Amino acid sequence: MSASAESRTLILGGARSGKSAFAEDLLADAPAVRYLATAVLDPTDHDFADRIDGHRRRRPAHWSTVENVEPVTVLANPTPATLLDDIGTWLTARLDARNAWDAPRGTVAPDCDALVAAVEAYPQRLVIVSPEVGMGVIPATRSGRLFRDEIGTLNQRLAQVCDQAYLIVAGLPVRLK
Repeated sequence: MSASAESRTLILGGARSGKSAFAEDLLADAPAVRYLATAVLDPTDHDFADRIDGHRRRRPAHWSTVENVEPVTVLANPTPATLLDDIGTWLTARLDARNAWDAPRGTVAPDCDALVAAVEAYPQRLVIVSPEVGMGVIPATRSGRLFRDEIGTLNQRLAQVCDQAYLIVAGLPVRLK
């Protein structure tokens, strides 16, 4: 699938739904893509390292990769096409950085505000991948509920400033906007 004329696209989906592959396909025809990877690799977590390696192997060789850099900083320097993957790992890192897991809700609001503003202002093609976690059971832990609530609110805000939004279910895209 080639990129459409709209500049900002939000891709939502559950774990292993195919959201990253769909996002990559949207930019397959772009001559150059900056891939902004938000995951922070823990060298002792071999399962997660394998997952990240799979993403790396799947990317075309001519794409550039930026890892472990604040998305707001990267988005301040536009390129013709950027893929931001993913908002869930970014949010987790922000919750960690602010020691917000046991703090009052809204502690990461300034970070989320800055991200939404950067997305809204981004003048080039931007594809954003984010987990949709609100369709499952209510998490049993406070941290699980905090993450679910924060990502749900952030996804709503990103969807408002994006030109397109898709929900990926079992590898199939459902256009929301």
